[in-house]
Amino acid sequence: MCRHLGHLGPARALSEVLLAPPHSLYRQSWAPRHQRYGTVNADGFGVGWYADGDPEPARYRRSGPIWADGFLPDLCRVVRSTALLAAVRDATSGCAPGEAAAAPYAEGRWLFSHNGALTGWPGSVARIAATLSPEELLGLEARCDSALAWALVGHLLRAGAGPGPALAEATARLGAAAPGSRLNFLLTDGSTLAATACGDTLWYLLEAGTSLTVASEPHDTDPGWRPVPDAYLLTGDPGGIELTALKESHA
Repeated sequence: MCRHLGHLGPARALSEVLLAPPHSLYRQSWAPRHQRYGTVNADGFGVGWYADGDPEPARYRRSGPIWADGFLPDLCRVVRSTALLAAVRDATSGCAPGEAAAAPYAEGRWLFSHNGALTGWPGSVARIAATLSPEELLGLEARCDSALAWALVGHLLRAGAGPGPALAEATARLGAAAPGSRLNFLLTDGSTLAATACGDTLWYLLEAGTSLTVASEPHDTDPGWRPVPDAYLLTGDPGGIELTALKESHA
């Protein structure tokens, strides 16, 4: 159910990260190598990036498969950024279609993506939804499980939680409400990355002091790629990463 990627490092053309690698996110839309659920990610895609001097990211999202978008190669060729988050979507059954349901979701300086599914959606998480304010619920970008997960993460961020604790707490609450859910989350503010491995694959490539890439699966054959164990939280930046176990009962 989806593939996603976050990258921090020196300014690069988006194409160098998303299109050019031999097993790029672009290729993963139809030929993922490590995806445990689903085989084709053709229900939309999106990329968010940060421009120099602007803390709020820009986004480009579409409802169709990434390979069918004729504008994307030119966009990725000319846009350069030090930070990006991108995803290709395989929609959860019962979730809304369309561009608004495609990650990344955004608020202020944050970009967010969810690779996975909430079991029993939507009834299983009705109590979670009830803890959010009417404004937060009305602000959902789409009627889908990922948008609700983002609403919960955003609620925790606004309450003062850091990116890692916000993802860990959201994973615990959603895992308790909907056991068996797959909750691989990815969050960035343009300078740090936080991600959970909870039900699907997650890898990272750290070139210490230079760049950090966190992705559902490696996009090239660099021997430096390392898997994140299931039920773990990753937080970090190009200077280094930290792995923290999530609560076992909600893994």
